[in-house]
Amino acid sequence: MLGSGIYGLIGQAAGQVGNAVWLAFVIALVAALLTALSYASLGSRYPRAAGAVYVTERAYGLPPLSFLVGLALVCSGLTSVATQSRVFAANLAALVHLEAIPLWWIVLGFLLVLASVVFRGIRESMWLNVLCTLVEASGLVLVVVVGLSYWGSVDYLEMPEAAGGEGDWLVLLQGAVLAFFAFIGFEDTVNVAEECRDPHRTIPIGLILAMSLAAMLYVAVAITAVSVVPWPDLAAAPGPITEVMRRAAPALPPLVFTGITLFAVANTALVNYVTASRLIYGMARQGLLPSRFGDVHTDRRTPHVAIAALFLIATPLALFGTIGQLAAATVLLLLIVFAVVNGALLILKRRSAEPRGYFEIPLFVPAFGALVCVALVGVRVTTGDWRAPAIAGALLLGCVAIYVLVGPKGAGATAPP
Repeated sequence: MLGSGIYGLIGQAAGQVGNAVWLAFVIALVAALLTALSYASLGSRYPRAAGAVYVTERAYGLPPLSFLVGLALVCSGLTSVATQSRVFAANLAALVHLEAIPLWWIVLGFLLVLASVVFRGIRESMWLNVLCTLVEASGLVLVVVVGLSYWGSVDYLEMPEAAGGEGDWLVLLQGAVLAFFAFIGFEDTVNVAEECRDPHRTIPIGLILAMSLAAMLYVAVAITAVSVVPWPDLAAAPGPITEVMRRAAPALPPLVFTGITLFAVANTALVNYVTASRLIYGMARQGLLPSRFGDVHTDRRTPHVAIAALFLIATPLALFGTIGQLAAATVLLLLIVFAVVNGALLILKRRSAEPRGYFEIPLFVPAFGALVCVALVGVRVTTGDWRAPAIAGALLLGCVAIYVLVGPKGAGATAPP
C-alpha cells in the first residue's frame, strides 16, 4: 500500500479537493477498510492463488463472472504497473537529468527490470518489497516530522472555489476515488496466499495491521502537505512530496526524496506485477484460462508464461496513458471487483456448510462494503473525466472478448474444493 499512491498522486488529489485532501483520504480509508476486512476473512477461510476468483466461483457458481473478476483484477494490476512505470520514469529523468533520453525508453527499461525480478522468484521479490517498504515508510515519517510545526496554519476544509456550495460532497467523493488508489494493495495478500506461511492466521493479522499503519501515515502526510505547501502549488508540483520537503527542510537535498519516491513507486509496481502473474496462473489452474498460462519454470519455479504475457500488455498501457487516467481506471476496476467479492463473502457466510475461518466478521460489513464500492463507481463515472472510465470499460470489453475466445474450454470448470 505504501507506494506511488501517496508519493505521486497526493498533488492531483489536492488539486481536486484543496486543503480537504486529508478528508478525501479518510473517506477512501472507510471504503477500503470495509473491503479489507472482507478480504481478511476470505483469506482466513480460503487461502489459495487467485483467491478472489476462487471465492467468486464458489459463491456464485458462474464461470463467466469468475473469469471476468479474475481478468478485471489482472487489468487493474496492469494499469497500476503502467501508472508506476510512468511515475518512475518521470522522477528518474528529473533526478539524473535524462532529458535527452525519450521517456518511453525509461518506461520500457523499468518494465524489463520489473519482469526480470518477478521471474527470478517470490523470495527475491518479497525481500525487495521489504527493503522498499522500509525506505518509503521512513520517507513518510520524515515528511511528518519536518512539517509538524506547520500544522494548524491553514483552513483544512478549504476547497477549490469551482467546487463550492452543495456540490462539495461530490467533489470530496471524486477526490476519495483518487485517494483510494493509495490504499489498494491489501487485496494482493489473498491472491498470493498459497505462498504464505500459516495463511489462515497471518493474512488477517498482516492485512489489518498494514491498513491501520498506512491510514495513520496517509492522513498525517496529507495534513502536513497542505500545511507546508498551498494546495494549488502542491497540485502543480511534478513531485509533490519532494516540494513539501524542499520548503520544510531546505537543507535536505531534493534528490534524496526523489530517490525515496523511486523506491516507493518501484515497490508498488513490483507487488502488482507479482500478484497479476499469480492471478493468471491461478485462473489457468482453475480451467478459466488456457493451461499454458499455468506453466511453472523448471528452475525458478515462477509462472514465466504469465509474467511474459503481462509485460507485453503493460507496455502499451504505460506508453499511451497518463498517470491520472491510469490510476483512476485502476481504482474503477478494483471497486467493481470489490463489490462482487464482498457479495461473495455475504453469500458464503450464509451457507452453514462453509468452513469457518480464523477471522470472522459480521454480515453487515461485506454488505455495506459492496454498497460503498458501487456508490463510488457511480460517482466517478457520472461526475468525473470520461477518459478513466473509458480505459476501464475498454479493458472490461477486452476481458469479455477473451472469454468468448477461450471461455468454452473453461465454461464447465468448477472451483476446486
